[in-house]
Amino acid sequence: MTIFKAFLKVLNKNKFIVIMYTAILVFFGVFNMQTSDNSIGYISTKPDILIINNDENKGLTKDLINYIEKNSNKVEIKDDETSINDALFYRDVNYIIYIPSNFRKDFLEGNNPQIEIKKTGDYQSSLANMLLERYLKVASAYNEIIKDENLIIKKIHDTLKDKTEVELTSSINKNALDKTAYYYNFANYSILAGCVYIICIILSSFNNNMIRKRTIISSTNNKVFNRRLLLANSLFALTLWLFYVILSFILLGEVMFSISGLLYILNSLVFSICALTLAFLIGNISNNKNALNGIVNVIALGSSFLCGAFVPTEYLPELVLKIAHILPSYYFINTNNLLTKIEKFNLTSLKPVLINISIILAFSTIFIILTNIISKRKNKLS
Repeated sequence: MTIFKAFLKVLNKNKFIVIMYTAILVFFGVFNMQTSDNSIGYISTKPDILIINNDENKGLTKDLINYIEKNSNKVEIKDDETSINDALFYRDVNYIIYIPSNFRKDFLEGNNPQIEIKKTGDYQSSLANMLLERYLKVASAYNEIIKDENLIIKKIHDTLKDKTEVELTSSINKNALDKTAYYYNFANYSILAGCVYIICIILSSFNNNMIRKRTIISSTNNKVFNRRLLLANSLFALTLWLFYVILSFILLGEVMFSISGLLYILNSLVFSICALTLAFLIGNISNNKNALNGIVNVIALGSSFLCGAFVPTEYLPELVLKIAHILPSYYFINTNNLLTKIEKFNLTSLKPVLINISIILAFSTIFIILTNIISKRKNKLS
């Protein structure tokens, strides 16, 4: 009980540090909510097309132009090549169709007239090319068996009127999960910085030379003392974790009530335990309060940058990611990113998540073992 009271007293003196790291997380969390797009549906787009018709505007030629214009955005540009090329360069138009003179007559006679085109080469120009080719292929097929132009046009309409409905088969809200991953990835910094700084401050007070000597000569066993101190620090770490979880429910809403949300919470809990044991190890290695800011920057900021908390992992160099594998933050952030892609939850899909969590727990175990070894040696030296 004495240890716990002393712990609370030191914690109360440093409560503003906890508030500061929490404020940072809230700021970036809210900023992400404001800048992220809320839409998750499929939106069909139309290419910008310019049609230059050198044929008579009637019959098959007129029908081709009507079909293209119906399925695209018609663009009006000054009729000279310089203006047309400028419009293409500046993406004012995606696709330009040059219908040659006598196109209708040559087509109906089976002479296969060539339509010249100019395009930007992007996905919208590809869509425009598909529209043109679709019409011409259908028209050519009917022209081989039907000689009446009006009947050909009618058959073309009957064939092209069928449209494919686009339906999203994914059951996950990708946008909401991306927000959640961003929030918990950034929490890597807040949890590490908060735990390492506060717990190291607390331990440095308990590891004061006079207090350590009094502890050694007391009836309290060193292992029991460390266990009680670890338990008191665990209470702080869990409180900090619980606050960030509650904050995620406020900022992220409905997604946190899903299975994915539960897994994000579980992953952050395991990582908070790891941050606690790491902080406990560092606190037993160094008693220098003045060096704490440097330690926090190296551990919290360093691991956050290396492992993808601030910069998405797909933008990080391969060498950096290889180095990041030696840090528990990598497996925490990797799990957050994996959860944005899982649609069905089963043993197969969750296997990488369980492996990452197991690795983080292994790190925690190693940190506890090292802490006991260092603490024991320090007591002998004292």
